[in-house]
Amino acid sequence: MPKSTVRKKKVYTPPAELRPQETAAARRRPSPVWVPATAVACVVVGIAWLVAYYLTQGFFDVDWLSALADLKYWNLAIGFGFLVASLGVFSKWR
Repeated sequence: MPKSTVRKKKVYTPPAELRPQETAAARRRPSPVWVPATAVACVVVGIAWLVAYYLTQGFFDVDWLSALADLKYWNLAIGFGFLVASLGVFSKWR
């Protein structure tokens, strides 16, 4: 039995006024180098602040570490503030 011919469908092309135009999102350039560098620096500073606070509780012989003792629980807010700031900077990274 002979095989029937396969019909080819035409490729649909929308009218010019309905075609998507190049938007600002398509023209975005990659982020500058300072964006990921700042985000990583904020992560490192935040973790270092929290580690310094936890490891030095009760041992404040050095002058700059005694300033950490005066802040008490604000040290947690500062450390986590750096971490939250890094999330904000990471969200701008393309």
